[in-house]
Amino acid sequence: QVQLVESGGGLVQAGGSLRLSCSANGRTSSYAAMGWFRQAPGKEREFVASINWSGVTTDYADSVKDRFTISRDDAKNAMYLQMNRLKPEDTAVYYCALRVGPRSNIPGDYDAWGQGTQVTVSS
Repeated sequence: QVQLVESGGGLVQAGGSLRLSCSANGRTSSYAAMGWFRQAPGKEREFVASINWSGVTTDYADSVKDRFTISRDDAKNAMYLQMNRLKPEDTAVYYCALRVGPRSNIPGDYDAWGQGTQVTVSS
């Protein structure tokens, strides 16, 4: 069983930056990919970014490409999402997730989820 804990969310002005962290506690050897998703009020959970376990291959939603960067630290069993040039439409609860299979942008494909961290971007 693995437990994911997100941190780093908060309130920031448009144009600012935040760095989200996701710590994985427990056995992670069976997982092959990690992802970040977000959910705004009244909307479905949507894909933000994914990374394979080696940290070599990444993928981003078009809405965050060139602004967000996903990375992971194998030694710390952690994953990060650096968010730059934030916009009000980035406001959402951000979740990290693990998948046994390869990277995917579909929330239902992921096997373990954190509780989420709130990101609010003011205009």
